[in-house]
Amino acid sequence: MKRLLLMLALLACGTTAHAQAYQCSIPAGPVPVPQVSPDGPARRTAITGYSLMLSWSPEYCRGRERNAEDRLQCSGRNGRFGLVLHGLWPEGRNGAWPQWCPTSRKPAAETIRRNLCVTPSARLMAHEWAKHGTCMVKTPEAYFRISRILWDSLTLPDLDRLSRREGLNAGMIREAFVIAFPALKPEMVGIDLNERGWLQEVTICYGKDFLPARCSSHQFGARDSAPAKIWRGL
Repeated sequence: MKRLLLMLALLACGTTAHAQAYQCSIPAGPVPVPQVSPDGPARRTAITGYSLMLSWSPEYCRGRERNAEDRLQCSGRNGRFGLVLHGLWPEGRNGAWPQWCPTSRKPAAETIRRNLCVTPSARLMAHEWAKHGTCMVKTPEAYFRISRILWDSLTLPDLDRLSRREGLNAGMIREAFVIAFPALKPEMVGIDLNERGWLQEVTICYGKDFLPARCSSHQFGARDSAPAKIWRGL
């Protein structure tokens, strides 16, 4: 594990961290760590690579502005967010990924607090550890450290500006990520559009060595020519 973390730290060196929390204030007081219930069966399978899932917060928050469980991310009281870190997912063969590996560990409140401006939901962080992190590493702290190193290594495009481009499509969104972070190639960037064509998530695909890699068909998502829209939250 120490060797892995050192390699990831070296990967992050020389790049510009660009967290897209336009504003962020962490609530005062303790941060409760929610209980998490599995939403599917436990599944152990060999890890073939990883998906770093980036959620476009304005689209996620559309219609959720008054939800109590989404208050930090969506109410506007604690900040405005662009791309946020949804989670780091291990991938398996033939689309069968490992999940819900048994553990008695859960994230410490301080670990949650330290990452709230990157993943502005304690509930989501607890879920991501329980469903995905448990199949990767032994402790929540290691899982969130690896996720944060990968996040901090990225330079992210200005999707607010890109949203104003005429004739926007999924390929143009991929190209924007490659221009912002030249370690990527278009085939390493997955684009998830909803049924109305609005951007929901972006997947950065990695190999077992945590270096950017070609996405599988299920990671890649929308074809380049698919018309796309990016909600600015206005």
